[in-house]
Amino acid sequence: MADRLRVVQWATGTVGGAAMRAILDHPGMELVGARVYSEAKTGRDLGELCGRPPLGVTATRSLADVLALKPDCVSYMPESTDMDDVVALLEAGINVVGTRAEFFNPHGLDGATRARIEAACAKGGSSIHASGSSPGFITEALPIVLLSLVRRLDLLSIDEFANCVDGCSEEMLVEIMGFGETPEVFARRNLAARDEVFEHSLALVADAIGMKLDGFETASEFALCRTETKLHRSTIPAGSVGGQRVTLTGLRGGKPLLRFRSNWFVTTDLEPDWDLRSDGWRVLVEGDTPLDISISFPIPPEQRMATLPNLTAHRPVNAIPAVCAAPPGFVTTTALPQVIARLA
Repeated sequence: MADRLRVVQWATGTVGGAAMRAILDHPGMELVGARVYSEAKTGRDLGELCGRPPLGVTATRSLADVLALKPDCVSYMPESTDMDDVVALLEAGINVVGTRAEFFNPHGLDGATRARIEAACAKGGSSIHASGSSPGFITEALPIVLLSLVRRLDLLSIDEFANCVDGCSEEMLVEIMGFGETPEVFARRNLAARDEVFEHSLALVADAIGMKLDGFETASEFALCRTETKLHRSTIPAGSVGGQRVTLTGLRGGKPLLRFRSNWFVTTDLEPDWDLRSDGWRVLVEGDTPLDISISFPIPPEQRMATLPNLTAHRPVNAIPAVCAAPPGFVTTTALPQVIARLA
């Protein structure tokens, strides 16, 4: 990489801000712009938006401004996807790398949308890739490496443990996730719907190892706070929902083959007691080469809110050079070369 890749950050929230700092610190990249969504951020210096010194580059709300910059890649991390914007970027020859769930596995898209994205990539000679920590690293990248040791797989199980308070806003915790609701109200939520992206991610791995899944089963449960629990601004009462768990199991020949279980909570003092561990993952491989891997995040409490977004933002940023060099079209984790962080 004799010349640095020109990158625009699309969305500058918590994860987007972490991505901006990662781009600035990458020796092979240059942050040349940012697409924002609020008037308050429009025209502000990018350094100011991500907690760095001024860069002399300002943010815009205009797609036309982004296209005019002619970046090599857009780091695409908004809260929702606008397919018209994505198509416009790809048709202009701009690669797209981000965290949006729709692009983890092209087979998860409806046929018309997939064809539209592929046509845009063909027209612009561009590529699109999505990743993150979960899904992404823990459901695709790490399992692929672990299974390189295996010749017979009976079951791969992933448990995710996440204290959601530090990683989510008050609005996300209460309004979207439902923490603090009564059991009767929370029971009406369709928790299984949130696991669609994990389904696409696990299916990608199954296809890569030649063990296509027949389908998925989903089970959900919740646990209640034993005592009052402080979130950010509010306190939720004892007896309200403080933990939620969804288990997604991919089946082959009627038997479990790949499983992902999310253990999300705002306190570990729950009824029933789920015997929760600290934030992190446990991956269990059952077969002819058994493995049991535990991953934790040794982050001091005062640094958690600043550090946790890196888990989601850094892998997509580190993948940008490989995606820019890839053939046009969707570039999945299983098609991507090993993502190697260039640190100096």
